[in-house]
Amino acid sequence: MPFNTENQGAETTLVYGKNAVTELLKSGQGVDTVFIQDTMNEAQAGFFTALAKEAGAVAKRVHAAKLRGMCGTDSHQGVAAWAAGIEYATLDDLLAAAQQKNEPPFILLCDGVEDPHNLGALIRSALLCGAHGVVIPKRGGVPVTPTVIKSSAGAAERLPIARVANIGEAIRRLKNANVFVYCADMDGTPVYKQDLSGAVAIVAGSEGKGVSQLVRNLCDGAVSLPMAKTGTGVDSFNVSVATGIIMYHILRSREK
Repeated sequence: MPFNTENQGAETTLVYGKNAVTELLKSGQGVDTVFIQDTMNEAQAGFFTALAKEAGAVAKRVHAAKLRGMCGTDSHQGVAAWAAGIEYATLDDLLAAAQQKNEPPFILLCDGVEDPHNLGALIRSALLCGAHGVVIPKRGGVPVTPTVIKSSAGAAERLPIARVANIGEAIRRLKNANVFVYCADMDGTPVYKQDLSGAVAIVAGSEGKGVSQLVRNLCDGAVSLPMAKTGTGVDSFNVSVATGIIMYHILRSREK
């Protein structure tokens, strides 16, 4: 697989060549941006654009000279991609991290978070609030990309992140491990009225639709953040802000 070890501010690798980029995008590894030469025929460009979208990456059309400068060679075949350099953990690794610290598990699950800046902010807050790890899905959400790493201020390289095939199955496994799972939802119990001091996991939903109905049904309950004003046209917090507040409440509850 052709690559260039140029660094983008986090541990990243520039992969280039049609086969190499195709394999990368299908592998499930975090990809930030796919660069497609502006003279590539539309059928091939459409193929790589579709693969990029499915992988949660941004596709950009660039001039041949820029692509050559990035890759340091003419053998890029018209396409290149930045791949994140983190290694994903498993759900068992996250539970083991809590056990090693002799603490009840505290885990964040992200159900369809699509904005890399939001995911980065969530990971950063999770680290600062004492979470033992973060769970993201292989499909239906952004992977850990260089943008996520940068937005997390490096927290994505310090906190274990598990990438699972199914968030619902991860919730079932956590419940079997005696972890209470709550989702963030506007119709839930006010967070200050819920005991979150023990083994707990919190689920953050997607930016547009929130937590899916299937996931909510699997949760032990839902928690909400009462707001000072309603009817202003702004009816909710940003997902990373709301979940950050809830995780801070969990931190304070565990300290008590």
